[in-house]
Amino acid sequence: MSTSLERRTALKDNELAWYERMLEIREFERRTNELFAAGEIRGTTHLCVGEEALNLGLATVLNPDDVIAATYRSHGIALAFGISTHSVMAEIMGKSTGCAGGIGGSMHMCDSSVGVLPTSAIIGGGMPVATGAALAFQIQKKKNVAIAYFGDAATNIGAFHESMNLAAIWKLPVIFVINNNVYGEYTRIDLSTPIEDLHIRAESYAMPHTQVDGMDVYAVQKTMQEAIDRARRGDGPTLVEAKTYRFSGHSRADQALYRPEGELEHWSKRDPILVTEQALTKKGLLDDAKIAQLKEAAVATVEAAIVQAKSDPEPTLKDMFSNIYTSAKKVG
Repeated sequence: MSTSLERRTALKDNELAWYERMLEIREFERRTNELFAAGEIRGTTHLCVGEEALNLGLATVLNPDDVIAATYRSHGIALAFGISTHSVMAEIMGKSTGCAGGIGGSMHMCDSSVGVLPTSAIIGGGMPVATGAALAFQIQKKKNVAIAYFGDAATNIGAFHESMNLAAIWKLPVIFVINNNVYGEYTRIDLSTPIEDLHIRAESYAMPHTQVDGMDVYAVQKTMQEAIDRARRGDGPTLVEAKTYRFSGHSRADQALYRPEGELEHWSKRDPILVTEQALTKKGLLDDAKIAQLKEAAVATVEAAIVQAKSDPEPTLKDMFSNIYTSAKKVG
């Protein structure tokens, strides 16, 4: 079985591998939803269907020793950054072989070997964490960068403004990435936020900002690389707004009946899987037979992870109290 780092490095400069990983994420989310509906997984979950290009775009431009602090809609981030299909599925199913030992669940993916900091179930909770990581890099004189990845509704909370302000003052190597998927939980953005283009909020902090088509992995890579290069040079933070669309509802119980008629169909024409297929076909890297083969492979990969996770052991009661404290060496 490949390690997280091996899965991560397999993506480097390999456009076909990007498409394969996006297919894996899509199939993973489809089967996860079915498992919840069948009562085989406890709790809830939040699917990232439609956001695969943004997830891969971030993973392919960051180094493994950079870090990302993401949201609870994080299965795609975890898989894109290299955490194994089995490890993510086992975590969701509450098994000890999961990336957080089965005690975190769907909303708490993590793997330090590829820079995935524990994802937060608190809206915008990763922004101060990423800002703190960037401060640590700066103090240690490292060239690493941190990504704060959050949804559109999180731009209305205090942590967004506090993190942006501090990062701007100290020129921290952090990129704030808004996954603007049109909805904050069950509320459309125009009902909760007075502006449509959220990246302009960076003007308040004299911070560079831009907007990108989050359904296009190539556009995401180009935009993010520019922001990352700026951060590594010591020129400070950037706010990037990625326009995406959440094809599924907020959580597993949400049928998204609040969506206007035709909205989903409109965005489906920009399905990131389709957009990537078209680009790779034009480059001669894909044809119909290859597409069918890779889709079958994604189904097999996810199914194998499910079968394995179902037979894995569950955590013990004492595991609830592991990874809470760490010993520190006395200084001086």
